[in-house]
Amino acid sequence: MNCPKCAAQLIHKSYKGIMDVECCPNCRGMWLDSDELDRLEDAAFDQDHLKGSLIHRETVTDLSCPHCGKPLVEFQYRLYSLRLDLCAEGNHGFWLDAGEDERVLEIMRRRAAEMNRKLEVETEWRATLKQMHEIFKQGK
Repeated sequence: MNCPKCAAQLIHKSYKGIMDVECCPNCRGMWLDSDELDRLEDAAFDQDHLKGSLIHRETVTDLSCPHCGKPLVEFQYRLYSLRLDLCAEGNHGFWLDAGEDERVLEIMRRRAAEMNRKLEVETEWRATLKQMHEIFKQGK
């Protein structure tokens, strides 16, 4: 496969011991097969039902899918300020420019922290309501 950005031959490489991906030795981008983006996210936050919708605001690009040659579509990643590319033809995969993998991980770490904080707040509120209920019950 060739890089959709600079046409260099992609090389097979282990990514942080999590999975094998195809990387560009020139521009340092990487191709993730359709399930590998989820595996990347799961390294930081593995609760898929709390991640939100993946693809928003799609735009066709001039780049080609390394698998099928069809156009790549740029999209807004999970409503964050990150735009990634995916194969428009169907689940061939995703192109991440250099550094976008780290941005995905950071977004997922923040999402995990937000969900943990939400759970803590809900737990505290539940305890407060229970205490208030007990106080009102004793006042009768």
